[in-house]
Amino acid sequence: MLLNPYINFRDQAREAMEFYRTVFGGELTVTTFSDFNFAQTPEDEDLVMHAQLTTDDGFTLMASDTPSHVAGATPAGFAVSVSGDDESKLENIWNGLSTEGTVNEPFETPPWGGRFGMLTDKFGIEWMISANVTSDGS
Repeated sequence: MLLNPYINFRDQAREAMEFYRTVFGGELTVTTFSDFNFAQTPEDEDLVMHAQLTTDDGFTLMASDTPSHVAGATPAGFAVSVSGDDESKLENIWNGLSTEGTVNEPFETPPWGGRFGMLTDKFGIEWMISANVTSDGS
């Protein structure tokens, strides 16, 4: 089984997923509502019905656009968390995601060690980045 974040956007899924590919790398697949003849209005034809980013690190991030006839809400009440032991790689992810975003907590050393930060990216998605403390305390 897998647990994967699936983010809904309003007309920004393609742009967001292409941005996330620049941050995380990996392979991005995108299908539109018109690819499946599923658009209910002409303005929905090029919207993303499903996008999936699969990275070499084993991450899978999915997204779609909310069609115009469906009420959409800004994602809230959650954060996508990325953690691991490779501090350099996590710092690169932090730097990428924070581009044009808002830093809520700087990527610094918290009281429990390691490095941790929180940000809201330019698409309004909240992220938590955590570099774990290694067994030798560094």
